[in-house]
Amino acid sequence: MGPDDRRAVRRVVVAGAGMAGVQTAVALREQGFTGTVTVIGAEPHQPYDRPPLSKAVLLGTAEGSAFDVDFDALGIELVLGREVTGLRPADHALDTEAGPVPYDVLVVATGAEPVRLPGAEGVPGVHLLRTLDDAERLRPVLARQHDVVVVGAGWIGAEFATAAREAGCAVTVVEAADRPLAGALPPEVAAPMTAWYADAGADLRTHARVARVEPGTVLLDDGTRLPAGAVVVGIGARPATAWLAGSGVALGAHGEVVADAGLRTSAPDVYAVGDCASFPSARYGERLLVHHWDNALQGPRTVAANILGEATGEAPQVYDPVPYFWSEQFGRFVQYAGHHGAADATLWRGDPSGPAWTVCWLRETRLVALLAVGRPRDLAQGRRLIESGTPMNPTLLTDPARPLKKATTV
Repeated sequence: MGPDDRRAVRRVVVAGAGMAGVQTAVALREQGFTGTVTVIGAEPHQPYDRPPLSKAVLLGTAEGSAFDVDFDALGIELVLGREVTGLRPADHALDTEAGPVPYDVLVVATGAEPVRLPGAEGVPGVHLLRTLDDAERLRPVLARQHDVVVVGAGWIGAEFATAAREAGCAVTVVEAADRPLAGALPPEVAAPMTAWYADAGADLRTHARVARVEPGTVLLDDGTRLPAGAVVVGIGARPATAWLAGSGVALGAHGEVVADAGLRTSAPDVYAVGDCASFPSARYGERLLVHHWDNALQGPRTVAANILGEATGEAPQVYDPVPYFWSEQFGRFVQYAGHHGAADATLWRGDPSGPAWTVCWLRETRLVALLAVGRPRDLAQGRRLIESGTPMNPTLLTDPARPLKKATTV
């Protein structure tokens, strides 16, 4: 930055050393920021990627998943093993357990933390799966082929159940709702996934609520006692933002930081990105809170551009992605793009009882979301069609032999 800058940003501090925090620091350097960049992380480990935790790290086929980033070469200062405890925007100070850290611009990237099962904290053998330490604690459990009870049939529950079955464990999955992925997908779309559990040798119990957890046992509210050498809780995550209490930073209904279209918060010189922040989507006409890897990869580029742009007086960039995520479960590669909340039609490509099929959601003939099981080409083409807003021909679209890009009306 040159001497004519309106406001010299000399020090950017990033709170959070996960994907969103690390990618923000990297993007600042890639886009030419020459000031100080400090990333503060609560965990003592070198910053790492989370998706392998429920796969290769858990099964012992990989020791870890540290990001391939040369922080020294990029001039990024890492401060690890330090919790952030508060924020004072008026003082431009981030409070940590080791004292305050001054900033010119702060990026909040503290991610999300798993929801805990009430009454299960402190009971031996109860695990979460969110951190590297969690995966390290669970690895010997799988190696000993314990009876495992998984609480929650969401994405993480299914991925852990898959790994536990691969390791030879007896697996029971208990889900309070009437189907897997009840909070993520409509009933007719989640229904075919129910059979995946039995096919993999896992016992899925729906309408099943945990009354309490005892050492070695999970007691359901209908009186059923399930043997459990280990209990893995996967009932969701919430934004890790309790430390912002009293800061004046506006939070939403889920405790997330309410960011604007440029990922700026209500506090001056404070941005928020990744799992801890929601943003307004003009594409979907509503505010989105996206707890997925791709959002933590893409958002930082917008944050970095806007930090640099504010100093030079450029118009802010808008963050309005097509959300994307994937999951590997029970031998299937599941991918999702878009947001189906406002769709007015649901169309299928292929037989949902088979190994490969796609669900497409349309709004006024335009594709707004799709879920692809074993059809990565549908996902890749569909994602581009969502971005372009190209009108689709519903009759052509339901032919699974026809490429999606050739099922348009133009």
